[in-house]
Amino acid sequence: MIDKDLIADKKSLKNKLMNSEKLAGFVFISPWLFGFLAFMIAPMLLTLYYSFTSYNIVGNPIFIGLQNYTDIFNDPKFYTALKVTFTYVFFSVPLRLAFALVLAVIFNQAQKLTDFYRAVYYIPSILGGSVAVAVLWRQMFGYYGAVNTILMSLNLLERPISWIHTPDTALWTLILMAVWQFGSPMIIFLAGLRQIPDSLYESASIDGANWSQKFFKITIPLLTPVIFFNVIMQIIRLFMAFTRVYIITQGGPIDRTLVYVLYLFRKAFRHTELGYASALAWILLIIMAVITFIIFRSSKYWVFYQSEEGE
Repeated sequence: MIDKDLIADKKSLKNKLMNSEKLAGFVFISPWLFGFLAFMIAPMLLTLYYSFTSYNIVGNPIFIGLQNYTDIFNDPKFYTALKVTFTYVFFSVPLRLAFALVLAVIFNQAQKLTDFYRAVYYIPSILGGSVAVAVLWRQMFGYYGAVNTILMSLNLLERPISWIHTPDTALWTLILMAVWQFGSPMIIFLAGLRQIPDSLYESASIDGANWSQKFFKITIPLLTPVIFFNVIMQIIRLFMAFTRVYIITQGGPIDRTLVYVLYLFRKAFRHTELGYASALAWILLIIMAVITFIIFRSSKYWVFYQSEEGE
């Protein structure tokens, strides 16, 4: 009986300790949990409700059902914003990741001042979302900007042009800025490269493999999980581009740089159509969810993971 009582007491004490640890865990995460529920989940649910209403901030929301969604799919600017955004993402993501991967491979080699150059190339990603950098970029590609000065001095341009106000070049200045901010994926690529065993490259060298064979037969296949992660993150990030577009071009000229989030911003805060803007936000969420789902489903054909058991 004594042994049973002792065992019961030990179990009771253990349960109390576990419950106290769980309570302590909830206490520690409660600030984050409160912020997540109050500033993420609650606003999302509110926008879902507002997307079925006519709401202009001042008055009370009026329920109108699917009218906002019907109006959106009959709105030519909606399709213009989609086209511009898809073009922007389609060119920016591959170019940004290609530059990031090339520099990560270079910086992965142990050389003098490598750490310094890594920091220098990462700076654009830190400053990329700032208003100051966007203003600087606007000045550089303006009529009297540094880009025209350099090109004319090299006799590559006969007369200055305003790159951000020319319909054929405006979007490309934004794409170039997005590509320039490749520091974040570069750091992630560099971390992935450090996980590839040197023994694989040594074995390939013994077999007579050259640099390109090592890169495409060893580096790329083993780096596909990191490429997969970077593709997902960069697509999501660039679909939500706003600051640089708003500061540099404001959607012009003639809507050639009217990205989706800027169009949503106009509807919400310039035209005070909060219900319409909420519907736009949920359509964007669905589009990004579908794209992410497709990439996840396709990953089994091109993403390779090393077996934990070394098989």
